[in-house]
Amino acid sequence: MAAESTQGPGIPEEPGTAGPRHRAEGRRRRRRDRRTGLRVMAWTAAGIVVLGGTGAGYLYFKLNGNIDSVDIDQALGTDRPEKADNGSENILVLGSDTRSGGNEELGGGTDDGTARSDTAMIVHVHEGHRRASVVSIPRDTVVDRPECTDTEGGTHPAATGVMFNSAYSTGGAACAVKTVESITDLRMDHYLEIDFAGFQKLIDGLGGVEVTTTEDIEDPESHLDLKAGTHRLDGEQALGLVRTRHGVGDGSDLGRIQLQQAFLKALLQQVREVGVFTSPKKLYDLADTATKTVTTDSGLGSVNSLMSFAGGLKGISPARMQMVTMPVRYDPADANRVLLEKDKAQLVWTALKNDEPIPGAATEGTAAGQAGDVVSAS
Repeated sequence: MAAESTQGPGIPEEPGTAGPRHRAEGRRRRRRDRRTGLRVMAWTAAGIVVLGGTGAGYLYFKLNGNIDSVDIDQALGTDRPEKADNGSENILVLGSDTRSGGNEELGGGTDDGTARSDTAMIVHVHEGHRRASVVSIPRDTVVDRPECTDTEGGTHPAATGVMFNSAYSTGGAACAVKTVESITDLRMDHYLEIDFAGFQKLIDGLGGVEVTTTEDIEDPESHLDLKAGTHRLDGEQALGLVRTRHGVGDGSDLGRIQLQQAFLKALLQQVREVGVFTSPKKLYDLADTATKTVTTDSGLGSVNSLMSFAGGLKGISPARMQMVTMPVRYDPADANRVLLEKDKAQLVWTALKNDEPIPGAATEGTAAGQAGDVVSAS
């Protein structure tokens, strides 16, 4: 009697092949293998995400830890100009000549615990972040400094007939912002400060900045010696250029401002050309340097805030940046000081308040220096 099939009635086995039962078991094994493989892949992917996230988190906290920020809003309270409601923003940008933190040699002095605002600019970003207007404030402008409270809670009395840059050396960032707001009646939405060492490192990190000079520039005090022509300036040379005041024009702070404005346009062009927004490594290296060497208001005091702010400025090309010097005239009592041209300056502040271009009439006939054509972006 023939043995019964182990596959059950009606299911014949073919010689030389696996029977239906074996095929079913094979299918189950393959399904289990696929599920196991999927689980392995899933856990591997999860591990990569976790490791990647940990790395990104480490870099994030490292960069965040680099940033120094000050609470301007807390120090100044509510007695301030109202925020604009037209989508524009005002940022006070200061270049500090502090002698500490690696700046002693660059500053040409000793670390006496004080600092001055060597450079001051109001950067007005127009609605839509496609245009910007930049107003340079001469540090030698004679102003009436209002009473102010610094970020440590100290109060500093008002003073009349003092240099503008004394506001920073007296009460730091908060006092500088308070003084600018009292002059302009414009709310400063943000504050950004960079020192000598930080500026030099940023330029070197970008690979230098190319400029063209129309005449020789030589200034032993800023260690600058450039022949007329096109140059790629490294960090040290760039710092010398934006600080020189005896190598060009009439030797005043107004001539230096013209150089600073021309260099800023060249710098902006270099940032766009080097592709920092498309190269993660380049972006990180610059971010690491920048976050170590800038001081911001608390609103910009995080990596996310700074990156969002910087990313919002990508659409502003040098051609869309209007640059002027605050309307001033020479002080007849002191050739090294300048006085505010109040009527013409009001044209500037009104234009910014209304988010409009600054009219040419605002700067016509003012002491704007003589170095405007000495340097240009290449």
